[in-house]
Parts: sequence; structure tokens; C-alpha cells
Amino acid sequence: MKYQPVIGLEVHAQLRTKSKIFCGCSASFGADPNTHTCPVCLGMPGVLPVLNKQVVEFALKLALATHCRIASQSVFARKNYFYPDLPKGYQISQYESPLASAGYLEIPLGEEITKRIGITRIHMEEDAGKLVHDETRPLSYVDFNRTGVPLLEIVSEPDMRSPEEAVAYLKELREILVYLEICDGNMEEGSFRCDANVSVRPLGQGELGTRTELKNMNSFRNVQRAISYEIQRQIGILEEGGKVIQETRLWDEHRQITFSMRGKEEAHDYRYFPDPDLVPVEIHEQWLEKLRQELPELPAAKRKRFVLQYGLRPYDAELLTSSRALADYFEACVKEFHDPRQVANWISGEVLGLLNRDGRSIQECPVQPQQLARMLGLLEQGSISRRIAQSLFEEMYMTGKTPEEVLMEKGWATVSDQGSLYSVIEEILREHPKEVEAFRQGKSKLLAFFMGQVMRKTQGQADPKLAQRLLEQKLKGE
Repeated sequence: MKYQPVIGLEVHAQLRTKSKIFCGCSASFGADPNTHTCPVCLGMPGVLPVLNKQVVEFALKLALATHCRIASQSVFARKNYFYPDLPKGYQISQYESPLASAGYLEIPLGEEITKRIGITRIHMEEDAGKLVHDETRPLSYVDFNRTGVPLLEIVSEPDMRSPEEAVAYLKELREILVYLEICDGNMEEGSFRCDANVSVRPLGQGELGTRTELKNMNSFRNVQRAISYEIQRQIGILEEGGKVIQETRLWDEHRQITFSMRGKEEAHDYRYFPDPDLVPVEIHEQWLEKLRQELPELPAAKRKRFVLQYGLRPYDAELLTSSRALADYFEACVKEFHDPRQVANWISGEVLGLLNRDGRSIQECPVQPQQLARMLGLLEQGSISRRIAQSLFEEMYMTGKTPEEVLMEKGWATVSDQGSLYSVIEEILREHPKEVEAFRQGKSKLLAFFMGQVMRKTQGQADPKLAQRLLEQKLKGE
């Protein structure tokens, strides 16, 4: 029997606000434990939360970017459960009246194929703290710095049918959040994390199968592997005549398996009720319109524009728009150099190659786009060979110097003096009489061999166009 996977994702995105959602404590990552706390985020008796306006604005920007219906009034609720890193005994979230619902985003599935994935709801909530377990002793510590850090929970419809679609959805959503500059998208630090609801059903059956919830996936690769494993695990159970149990499971990266964590909670387990300390959030059209005007060009629109405006291949357009900063770098370079494809090739090759090697972002690239454009201009004019260009770019990257400064210091200017090139070519022809004879007998492919010899003897500094013309003249006895 063939089975069809059904996947829905719940994403938690940490917002890039300076302070927490209901108090003035810093929301920054990496501080000493329990240094970013106060009576409000520690849940002391008698304190009152005050909503951070920027959290609402960030949530509204995402809602607009994902075509959601925005509620004119939304309500915060208390989600009650006991956990050692939740000092109040409840989490402030939203339940029956979320900020936004019924949206969608388009995910790319190949060069010209997209699929629309529904977004059930987007709501605001606070994060819990963090438990740190001692690996040598039976002790656990609690760090409340993360308590009250603002989160958006983005819940998708169960519209995905494969692990690959789930990863494409996550990448697209992450790109939108980063483009909006409301989340840094860092999965390792937990500021972009997801839970996956996975079930399988016989192909053609309308009714959904029993789902399990997967947690503890901190990379796109782990999401794909965990979902793939869970699909096969559930199919195996059904094939043997068993029943899938609704539960929460964890992904074990080392063993590459999922394992049971606890039974799946239902909404009634949390005894939700409206938070009496927070008034409803009112959204007015004037406020929305102001935020709508502030939205940047989003990744999908930028990809299409790069293909149409610059004639790029869809693959290159997708790569160059994978971050707003990288797209800006490309466009700044294209303003100075007229060939977008050449610029795209250098950025996807040499630029990203060195940045990835050193673990740097495009914002940290020592070569400014204008410098890259000037170097490409020198290459196009024939002032440097491609081999020299590659060495020149690496030297610019290592030193931060301009192409002109490096060329002057290294003496890498192209040899375009005909007399000098003639001498080199005559020497090469004397050294390879058999090859010369073979060329004259019709083995024209040997021209590449002779060009290689010229470049070797001039250490890559020969003007390639001039060198080839002179070589052909000499070989043909002109």
C-alpha cells in the first residue's frame, strides 16, 4: 500500500527587540545567567506586565508579508502548565483571539514551480527560561534570562507532503523574517525553531492519520531527517497492523531516530483563559497602512525581479536573494559593472567561497562591491587575465586593498607588449617541435596546449587575446 505524509509546522521566531515583551529587561542573547531579570519576568506577586509596542508592530509586519487576515482586536491568554523554567506557572500567549490568521506563503519547488502553504495563525507570546543540566553531577540549573523574550508562533496548515516541502517552507519563512529585520533567523541559538506535526494516511484517503509532534530539531538538515524517519516509522507500524500513538517525540541527532518524550497535550490540558492583567490589543487601519508602507521588497518578489531585470538563472537569483544583504551587495556591484551574469558568477564562486571558508557573512566581506566591479572591469579590458583576477581578488579579500593597489605592489599588470610575447612564443615553439608539426598537420586542439605554455612562462600575465592571435600567426607561419 502507498502512503501519503501530511506535515504541518509550528515555528517559534524570537523577535529582535531590545527589551522583553512585558518588561524593560534586555532581550539580548549570551549574557551571564539570571542577569536580565526583574520582578515582572520572574513572575513575582503584585507585578503587572506592560506590552512592548514594537512586538506588535513586528508581528503585524509578518502578518502583512504572509497575506494574513489581521484581527482588529486580539487578546492575550494564560496558558497554564508547570515547568521549572516557568516561574509564574503560566505562559502569556494568545489562544482564541490571535493577532492574525488565514494567511499563506508560496514556496519554491524547482525553477518555475511553487506551492501555496496555508498559515493557520500568527500569535504573540513570551518565551520560557532555560534549564542547564550538569553533565558530571545530578544537578540542574535554571537561567531566567530568556523568560519573557518575545516570540511569534507561526502555525501552518497541514499542507506539506514531503520533508523537502517542509524544509522549503521553513527556508522561505526564515528569509521573510530576516528580510523584515524582525528576527535574526539563528537556529543554533534557538531564535528560529520549529516543531513538526507528522502523520501518514493511505494514498487517496481524505481522513488524516494520527499525528505525532517532533521537537528538538535545530537545523534544516535535522528537520528533513527527523521527518523522513518519522514517516517511515509510522508506515512501518501501520504495515504491521499497529496503531500510531498521538505523542510528542524528540529527535536524537546522534542516533538519527525519534523517541517518545510524553503524551501529546490538548488545549484543555492548559486551561487557557484571558489574561486579566492585559487589555485587548486594538489594531487601527492607519497604523496598519503605516507599517505596510515600511515593508521591504520580499524574497519571492526579488527573485522574480532578478530573473527578469538581470537575466539571471533562477538558481542564481535564489542564491543571491537568500539574504537581503547579499542581494544588496549584488545590486551595488551591478550598478558599477554592466554584466550581471559575470557579477553573479563571481559572487557565487569566489566571494561566497572565501566567506564560507572563513565563516563570515557578506556584511563582513573586506572587498566592497565597488572594488569587485573595478576588478571585473580590468578583467574585461584585458588588463589582467582570469588567473591573475582570481589571485588579485584573494589578495584584495585578505588585505582589504583596492585592485589598483594590489596590482602595483605585486607587479601583476598584463604583458601586452608584442615584442615580449613574440620572444616567449618563439621559445616555446623551439622547445616543442613535434607539437608544432602536429598542429600544422591539422591537430588544431594543440592551440590550447601552446596557450597553456605561454601562460605558464608569463606566470599568467600574458594578455590572452593578444597571445592567442600571435600564437596562431606563428604556428601558421604568417
